Amino acid sequence: MILHNRVDRRILKKKLRESNEKRVTLSFYRYIQLAEPEEYRNQLFLDFSNLGVFGRIYVAHEGVNAQISVPEEKFEAFKSYISNSPELNGIRLNIAIDDDGKSFFQLKIQIRNKIVADGLNDNTFDVTDRGTHLSAEEFNKLANDPDTVIVDMRNHYESEVGHFQDAICPDVDTFRESLPIVEKMLEDKKEKNIVMYCTGGIRCEKASAYYKHKGFKNVFQLDGGIIEYARQVKGQGLENKFLGKNFVFDERLGERISEEVISTCHQCGQPCDDHTNCKNDGCHLLFIQCKECAEKHQGCCSTECKDIINLPEEEQKEIRKGLNKGRQVFKKGRSEKLLFKK
Repeated sequence: MILHNRVDRRILKKKLRESNEKRVTLSFYRYIQLAEPEEYRNQLFLDFSNLGVFGRIYVAHEGVNAQISVPEEKFEAFKSYISNSPELNGIRLNIAIDDDGKSFFQLKIQIRNKIVADGLNDNTFDVTDRGTHLSAEEFNKLANDPDTVIVDMRNHYESEVGHFQDAICPDVDTFRESLPIVEKMLEDKKEKNIVMYCTGGIRCEKASAYYKHKGFKNVFQLDGGIIEYARQVKGQGLENKFLGKNFVFDERLGERISEEVISTCHQCGQPCDDHTNCKNDGCHLLFIQCKECAEKHQGCCSTECKDIINLPEEEQKEIRKGLNKGRQVFKKGRSEKLLFKK
């Protein structure tokens, strides 16, 4: 029995681009004890494959974290599956705001130690003692309180293209890195209203419990994250306090929340908030690039990478073999070659 994809990703990407199938992009998560994560993962792969689901899902003893897309014609069947699942019944489905249906091209379900890499020892504090969840309306009200501090729990490349007004945006590469840094930034604000947010809420579930354990008195989190906030703002006609784009971890790389463009092209400095990955497969650096620079540099982050992609494919493969890429996740949006990266 095959429980993973065996088709070349380039073929799958091309197939998705050329497809007229309408798909719904969404995310969900649940912290729930899974005694047999691998067994659960395998069954989920079979069931979701039958429903035509694409996406990236992490399964661990502590629960499930999913970013996926579902064929529109099977969306009701998918929701029925969720409601009949003992592990997933009742979860919030965070439906994407700005969706072209091209977010994912294959289904990948991986076993992880944790569904979010936080670096915390969960045995040292009560992970269920979380911050107070806020609706969009409640968030806006607290945001207007002078005793409130708003904290972005996302990475630097996420907050660079979009964040809430007056939010603290730590210059970090990972969630794990952000926890002690944010704690240090807030050490003299333990009596303030600490209001945190992230993309869909999952990072704040753990972070809010951690900061309560660390002595912060009034800890709040935006329920459903930026995605749910934008949905409520639009549906209820509320003031939108989010500026720019919401970065997302799929092929779209962003959802437009407001018309403001708060970042610049990393190569020329012109206003731009479009992320891309360097077209040199041996680099794949995530950075912001305007249309003019994309044309000038052929979608690459540097002259060196542009030269490489114009070599014969076999030569490119040989160059990639000789690279020690390390953990490139930590390189996102950071390179000396990007002259206008803040």
